[in-house]
Amino acid sequence: MSPSVSPRFFSEKEVAKHCSKESCWVLKGTRVYDVTEFIRMHPGGEALILRRCGKDISRELEGPPHRHSENARRWMEQYYIGELDRNSTEHCTETLRQRGSRQEPNETEEDSGISKCNKVNDETDLVDWRKPLAWQVGHLGEKYDAWVHQPVDRPIRLFESDFFEANTKTAWYMVPAVWMPLVIYLSWYCYSLLAQGSTRLFITSDYSILIHKYSFPFIFLVGVFMWSFVEYCIHRFLFHMRPPAHNYYLITLHFLLHGQHHKSPFDGSRLVFPPGIASIVIGAFYLILKQLLPEGLGVSLFVGGLCGYVIYDMIHYYLHYGSPRKGSYLYGLKAYHVKHHFEHQRAGFGITTTFWDYPFNTVIPEQTF
Repeated sequence: MSPSVSPRFFSEKEVAKHCSKESCWVLKGTRVYDVTEFIRMHPGGEALILRRCGKDISRELEGPPHRHSENARRWMEQYYIGELDRNSTEHCTETLRQRGSRQEPNETEEDSGISKCNKVNDETDLVDWRKPLAWQVGHLGEKYDAWVHQPVDRPIRLFESDFFEANTKTAWYMVPAVWMPLVIYLSWYCYSLLAQGSTRLFITSDYSILIHKYSFPFIFLVGVFMWSFVEYCIHRFLFHMRPPAHNYYLITLHFLLHGQHHKSPFDGSRLVFPPGIASIVIGAFYLILKQLLPEGLGVSLFVGGLCGYVIYDMIHYYLHYGSPRKGSYLYGLKAYHVKHHFEHQRAGFGITTTFWDYPFNTVIPEQTF
């Protein structure tokens, strides 16, 4: 809600009417929130919110099953729409200023509730959201790390140029549309190459192992598993590097690579990698594997890794926008990944699997009550 707009007052009957997927309001004390747009994004699934439509969720925020982080509570304030009037039995609503006209002259603005409105805070809102952010964030210096890890639910514009801006956005279906035909073709190519019986892995100059065509599925799966390690390393050491506070260019680079995703984690147009940018990294891995290993073996590992990358991007999108069944593998991953965004930004780097978080000691700890 804009700081210049007085909050509305709602009767209990008015709040109770908004108890559906099309219009869902919840309470936190006397504060009213319209969380309709958040239902789909909720880590615990849509049903948990829908069961609490029109009700006070203060106890649920404290847990169990988990205590909501400060970032989650700050995020919720974006959906604040007004205050509950427990004394009203009317269906109509009124603004604070309308009510203020009937108040005693000595009642203060703080007493009436205006202070609860969202206001621009110079300590947190350090950029001009009306302008592209790419060239602003580098000036944040030592404030950048705290700012970028306070997520908001609003779109980000990175560049003034419409052309460059468009090239930073990708629909989720473009990833399988571009890369899966290549996965299918290279799988056929590798199997055919191995079927010729000429691909050998040399252990020494005198001893080699024949790579049989029937070993292709196993090599392919090893490639998928290798990707999970690459995914972890990229996410932890590149995407979550801490750029020096005095280095404008590294801060800007970090924001373009990953910081913008943490600042606006539900921007659906930036949840997967643009194929043009991804092709540079993918091409580099292809050339490395082809140089280090016999062609049949190297390309077989590569195509498995490429398939793993497609799975990663699709899972990552689903973890932000999907509603997995409670108790399922993806349900656990979604809850884990949301904790990474809202509370544990220096842990929980696995996306498709939490496997690598264990040996590298970056597992997000379970909450206890």
